[in-house]
Amino acid sequence: MADDEDEPKKKSGIMKILIFVVGGLVVLGIGLGAGYVLFGSQQGSPEQLVADIIERNSRAAAQSEDEEDAEGGEGESRPKPEKVTKESPKDEVFQTLYYEIPGTMTTNLRDSRRFLQIGVGVSTRYDDEILRNVETNLPAIKAAILATLSGYGEEDVIGRDARKAMSVELTKVINEELELLEGFGGVESVLLTSFVMQ
Repeated sequence: MADDEDEPKKKSGIMKILIFVVGGLVVLGIGLGAGYVLFGSQQGSPEQLVADIIERNSRAAAQSEDEEDAEGGEGESRPKPEKVTKESPKDEVFQTLYYEIPGTMTTNLRDSRRFLQIGVGVSTRYDDEILRNVETNLPAIKAAILATLSGYGEEDVIGRDARKAMSVELTKVINEELELLEGFGGVESVLLTSFVMQ
């Protein structure tokens, strides 16, 4: 008698599972079909998307070249970049842009067996052209920084005031290098992002 009761329960359990599986497949099919109808025809192939992006970039590059030609080309001195402003309800606030020079720079300290390893970042409130100039001329800027640091002794790098003085001098050195190479400095401060003396 107990076997007769278990058999209808098994059949009704299997039927419920089959109904849920079939119902789930139907809902999934409807969802996929609706998705294809709504979004399938709008999206192109990956190759088409890449071609569209390349075409847009080439049009933008051609337009920027036309603008440069209209401004006088490369032979003439370029105008001084303008500062970028943020919208503020009260006062005009300038946006500060940052760039960290990749890696660290290491130099021996003058008259010492110790060495100094620093990470350097720069900030500006001019447009991002200044940061592009820093990145473009990175080897020359790193060489100028290392040449400056090689003149420092242990007493020149110990303490907060010494680090501030180093930051001010490195700002001056980077701007001199950029003025020489690009015609305009624009770096407003140097940030020592890491500082290790061993």
